[in-house]
Amino acid sequence: MGITAKPGMNRDAVLWSAVANERGNRPVLVMLHGWSYDETHLYRRLASHLPEELVVASVRARIPEAGGYAWFPSAGNPIGNPQPRVANAATEDVLAWTRTLDAPSIGLLGFSQGGAMVHQLMRRAPGLFAYGVSLAGFVVADQQPGDATLAKTRPPVYSGRGENDWVIPDTAVDRTERWLKEHATAETQVYSGLDHDVAGQEIDDLAGFVAKQLHQER
Repeated sequence: MGITAKPGMNRDAVLWSAVANERGNRPVLVMLHGWSYDETHLYRRLASHLPEELVVASVRARIPEAGGYAWFPSAGNPIGNPQPRVANAATEDVLAWTRTLDAPSIGLLGFSQGGAMVHQLMRRAPGLFAYGVSLAGFVVADQQPGDATLAKTRPPVYSGRGENDWVIPDTAVDRTERWLKEHATAETQVYSGLDHDVAGQEIDDLAGFVAKQLHQER
């Protein structure tokens, strides 16, 4: 109840890798953290590994929860299976901000709930985003008008998860794998010894994926 009435995205909380007058005509990568984290989590871990030409914009989820923030509150939204109306409300909130960005291209990178947001953003605004990186993420169980477009355009998506990740249910993982096969040009990796985290070889691989997308845009 009342999820759509929650305060909107705090645009002043976006963590940028460059001040406004240094962003110029540079590609942007939007980061979306996972449940109970904030805009500093992925930024501190990943920003230094990404190509210097990128401008990184790390976004804070809008719902305070568990000492951090959430895209989908835990109440009424099982892990890996949030209510579509909740996911769509969060997505439209971020889309409204994303459409204000002046950049030659926009990519997405998210972890867990943030990974689900990556997929949902691409599904609700096909063509707006150049690529997506979903780390330990999942696809929301619903139908989107943009799915038909993505099935034709098949944008590049990197999907990484840990072999020992018991947080995201198998049903959500299976759903995501099926969706990717039908709607994306996907690079999928499962990392031995990794749990619900972003670490090690996965960081090198996702950074390489992003660099490849930027190279192809030139």
